[in-house]
Amino acid sequence: MIVQRLSEIQHRCGYLPEDELKALSKRIGEPLHRIHEVASFFPHYLLKPGPDAVVRICRDMACHLAGAKTLHAAMEGVASEFGSGQVKVEGVSCLGQCDHAPAACVNEFVYWDKSPRELRGLVERVLAKEGLPRQEAPTDRLDWKIDPYFGGEATYEAVRRFAENPDGDAIIKALEVSTLKGMGGARFPTFRKWSAVKGSPGVIKYAVVNGDESEPGTFKDRELFRRAPHLVVEGIILAGLVTGAKQGWIYIRHEYEEEIDAVREEIKRAVAKGACGRKIFGTDLEFELEVFVSPGGYICGEESALIEAMEDKRAEPRNKPPFLVYSGLYNRPTVMNNVETMSWVPAILLKGPEWYRDMGVNGSTGAWFISVSGDVKRPGVYEIPFGLTIGEMIDDCCQGMKDGLTFKAIAPSGPSGGVLPASIPVSRLPAKFAASLPEGTTEFDVRTLPLDPSKLQSLDNMLGAAIVVLGSNANMVDFALNLVEFYANESCGKCVPCRLGSHKLAEMLQTLKKGNFPRAGLALVDELARAMILTSICGLGMVVPNPITTVLKYFPEEVEPYLA
Repeated sequence: MIVQRLSEIQHRCGYLPEDELKALSKRIGEPLHRIHEVASFFPHYLLKPGPDAVVRICRDMACHLAGAKTLHAAMEGVASEFGSGQVKVEGVSCLGQCDHAPAACVNEFVYWDKSPRELRGLVERVLAKEGLPRQEAPTDRLDWKIDPYFGGEATYEAVRRFAENPDGDAIIKALEVSTLKGMGGARFPTFRKWSAVKGSPGVIKYAVVNGDESEPGTFKDRELFRRAPHLVVEGIILAGLVTGAKQGWIYIRHEYEEEIDAVREEIKRAVAKGACGRKIFGTDLEFELEVFVSPGGYICGEESALIEAMEDKRAEPRNKPPFLVYSGLYNRPTVMNNVETMSWVPAILLKGPEWYRDMGVNGSTGAWFISVSGDVKRPGVYEIPFGLTIGEMIDDCCQGMKDGLTFKAIAPSGPSGGVLPASIPVSRLPAKFAASLPEGTTEFDVRTLPLDPSKLQSLDNMLGAAIVVLGSNANMVDFALNLVEFYANESCGKCVPCRLGSHKLAEMLQTLKKGNFPRAGLALVDELARAMILTSICGLGMVVPNPITTVLKYFPEEVEPYLA
């Protein structure tokens, strides 16, 4: 795999020297232009040597709210104290540390809760040719319902039971009864995906876990990898055995070094227990599993772009159909699920599908993990039932708003769903949703909204894996600009609507923030948004306009002062 070999070279050399690329080309029998095609696409790879120390400040969502711009400016001041070209400071897309915002990385080491003085100390260590320490995070297991082995070492009992009675149809039926859906945001029924791959013709099939958690505000997969890697390992083994795949990969973003180590160690334990590899638990069943480290880029979270990266190509989304369940990795049927989706499977099979289904409240089914960040007292990852209200999440899980702030808005799907205000006049609600409210209601309190995909859908929004809460001091125009700039920075560039549209929307918002945007231009924003939604190849381009369109809809009074 070219990608993994490029990563090895960069880790060893600090960048990708030309002579190393030529040697790699000869060694693996691939033309040099193929290697450059991959190396030039991913932001993680450097084709030229850079400064001795590079400080990257996360600029997205939670870090933006927590003062990333101030930290960035402070570190630019620090850089100016050293010799020319020794230290470089730049922005970087989400590092997956939103619960400890603002986050930063020095060279390849990710840090959080660091002051400018502490980051300066790390820079000085780099310049003195001293090794950088890894900031350790908690790895203790928590009392999560998702973990059927809490209190003891994982025995891979669900795999053992399948080995004794390899009835894939029974497992697919259990997943159907459980109502388990994709937890990456698409919410596609898990049983349908597994059934499609199982029924697809062909001897060779693959299983992949999508752990490229790069959506701003999202870090739940990080916690599952770190605290309960046995669940995702057992989940993908089961997916492989049920669908007929004999080879699988757990795809993890490269910034998650601790998590990569934890998953690799867990795979070794699974093999030692006989739950993975050849002759699983003494039977003829087999499933080989390894980790694939992402070369970086938000677009890799899109499932077909992820597959392209694994095939040593530029991570550009494929046109669909065909879908991955029929033609995925190397054009073979491929079952791909999110980390959390795979992690729920062992508990569902050991505790029963009804156990999972009945955890929902307020008419919803099932449970899930949410990443909550922003202006709350206790940001973090929480295991909650579907149907819990936004107010209950803020008050009970996060212990309320921080620093005396009041609840102003919420981004219920990271940047992709835009924002909802604390209170919405009935006149601005979709007609069908407004009709469901008690007669005489004039304002809808968003705190009472159940966290359920169908409820958010009825509000013309979406429920994703990340929830960012905004307090009363948030500037909504500035926040919308931050979200749109993220998409402009991360567009893969394959399709014109996203490549040009994301930058055009960012330019419009920059002009708006300066107070130079004409009122008549708002119609152009709406027109461009509709064009991007209708014509972009993948979901990224379709959601780029949501931050600005929702701010225009729900916060017109904040936009008004900026109009020329």
